Parts: sequence; structure tokens; C-alpha cells
Amino acid sequence: MGKILRETARPSFNCSSASPSSAPPATTSSTSVTDTVRGSHRFKITGYALSKGIGIGKYIASDIFSVGGYDWAIYFYPDGKSVEDNATYVSLFIALASEGADVRALFELTLLDQSGKERHKVHSHFERTLESGPYTLKYRGSMWGYKRFFKRTALETSDYLKDDCLSVNCSVGVVKSHTEGPKIYKIPIMPSNIGQQLGKLLESGKGSDVSFEVNGDVFAAHKLVLAARSPVFRAQLFGPMKDQNTRCIKIEDMEAPVFKALLHVIYYDSLPDMQELTGLNSKGATTLMAQHLLAAADRYGLERVRLMCETNLCEDVAINTVATTLALAEQHHCFQLKAVCLKFVAQPENLRAVMQTDGFEYLKESCPSVLTELLEYVARFTEHSDYLCKHRNEAILDGSDINGRRVKQRL
Repeated sequence: MGKILRETARPSFNCSSASPSSAPPATTSSTSVTDTVRGSHRFKITGYALSKGIGIGKYIASDIFSVGGYDWAIYFYPDGKSVEDNATYVSLFIALASEGADVRALFELTLLDQSGKERHKVHSHFERTLESGPYTLKYRGSMWGYKRFFKRTALETSDYLKDDCLSVNCSVGVVKSHTEGPKIYKIPIMPSNIGQQLGKLLESGKGSDVSFEVNGDVFAAHKLVLAARSPVFRAQLFGPMKDQNTRCIKIEDMEAPVFKALLHVIYYDSLPDMQELTGLNSKGATTLMAQHLLAAADRYGLERVRLMCETNLCEDVAINTVATTLALAEQHHCFQLKAVCLKFVAQPENLRAVMQTDGFEYLKESCPSVLTELLEYVARFTEHSDYLCKHRNEAILDGSDINGRRVKQRL
């Protein structure tokens, strides 16, 4: 078919239009956010009595723990850290255990009350205003804490010491800042074109390893592509009951243009141009093709293709095609499409016209049970049920009931 080329309008240049220099300046904004990354570590010291006499300036260290991207450790001095205190106090410090320059942080050292009275001894930077701001540790081994954390004689008679054990909790809040602003930089990702690539593979026929004969026309395809897309093709080509001749498979009960459309959707993952495929510039012809393609999709277990055809047919519901579409929806369990068709037919302005079409005769013969649903739908959703009851004997429909008996059905 020939293609219609439309000339697109060329851009016009109007001297009166505003120049870029006259446009108002753009306004942008950003926000600096400073917050703490918090973490804590519980350090249990057992055998306190044995640690006494270790020596002034000697410590017991916790395991290293990480907070805010830095390593930390707790240092407990049983005999104190300073010589001038003469072992009168125990000392407690938190130390930076990794390389860092000007690490700003808040700290909290807590000696836990082990009596259950929750009377903990707490030294904290958190929840209070600091005149000089967070404490800064400039290098590995920098410390924050207390030389005179607790007097030894008081500690040894307190509820903090139980079963010769002490328990210390240390919280660290590393101060970090970042700027939030509009994301002006991004790397665009091109849309997926796998469908186009597979489509070119279908068109070229390169690497094809199976062919299908449909009404004298032969179509080359690729087993792996078909098997990946359709469970029916997978069983037919690779299953235990696969066809004996998988080089050329004959397709029965299907027109060649329909199978061609089916292959198009399998490879391209999109519906073909129905008018181009049929060679007819007619909505009725394209609807007929969509109907056949829906049946083929159901036959080969292509659920997405079936839904695509349902959507296409929903958009093209018309007087002369709705009855055959309704029969198709019933036969292939397309419940959403069936509901759309029933609603369309049940409208009083459409009902009589649809009843005069050949498609309605086909509907009566192929799906007589749908007529009962149609009657119920009309009674439930139209405002003209009285009119229909009055004239129901005027339209006598020859059909078969569910059990196959010939009956006179009256609408």
C-alpha cells in the first residue's frame, strides 16, 4: 500500500516574539542538610577486681565498632588515666580507631545501673546545646571522655558493679552534611528496542530453523523465539510429544494473513497495522482480522496478545460487528470484552439494529446461552424493560438451548 506523506509546517520566525534575553531569569534552589549518623555499642567488663592494679594509664579496650563510616573503640582505665589522680578515679573514653581528619561527632557514655532501678550514670552531648558545637577528632587515636569518670571507692559499693562486672553503653553520632537540590544531571536510557531487533530477525529470515505452511504460504521462524513466547509452541517444538517434523509444520484452520499477524506480535510484541495487513481500508476488515488474531492468540496461549486484541476490539465495537465479537468473547473466555459487548447491545438504540445483522444469527447458533445473559443484562441495565416485555413476542429467534434441543427463543 502507498504511504501518505504530509508536509509538516515549517517553523516561523516572528520578530515580535520575545528574545531569550527578555525572559525572566531562572530561579533555582538547594538545601544544605546537616544531621547525625548514630550508632551504639555495649561493652561489658567482667573481672573488675582482677583489673585493679593494672597500672595508671593502662586500659581495657572494647572490640572495634563502626558508626558513620568510621571505626571506634571504648577505653576503660581501671586505675585512671592521669598520674596526678593516683588511681582515685576510673577513666572512660571513646576513641577514633580509623584514619580520619576532623571527624565531628556527638558522644554519650553511660554506666548502666544493674539493680533495675534505671539510675544510670550518663554523660551526653545529645539533646543539649553545645557552645562549641560537636567535638572534633583530628586523627586516629583521638579521644573524648572523662579522666575522673567515677570515684573508685564509690563505684565499688554502687549498683553499677554487680557480680564483679560493669556494663558500659557508648553512643556515637557522626555529623555529616550534604546538599539537596534539583537533579539536573542524569544519563538518559534509550527505550528498549528488543521487539524491533527480533522483528528484523523475522523479516530477514536469518538463522530460521522452522517453517510453517498456512494455506499454501510458507513462513520461516525461529524455534527458540516461538518456544520462549508461547507454551503451545514450546510443547510442539521441544516437548515430549513434539511434532515428528519440526522443520516444516502445517497449520490447519487458520488463514495465512492471521498467522502472519500472529508471528508479527510474537516477535515485535505489538499489533501490526491491520489495514496494511489486509490491504483493505475498512474498519470492518480490521475488526475481523483482530477477531481472528484473538482466536489464534488463545489457541497458542499468548495471554498478552489476547488482551491486546481485546482492547482493540473494545475500541471498535459497532452495530455490524458486535454480535460476532460477543460470540468470540464467549468462546475464548474474554470476560471483559464480553461485558463491553453486552452493554453495547443492551442499549435500546442498538438492540434492534444488532438483531438484524448476520452476526446475530451466528451468535444464536453458536452461543445460545449468551442470549439468556443478554435478556438479564437488558432487564438490569436499561430503563426500557417494560417496552421489551410488551414487544418480546415480536422477535422470534430460532436457536438451540444448552442441551442441543431446537427451541423457539423469544426476546
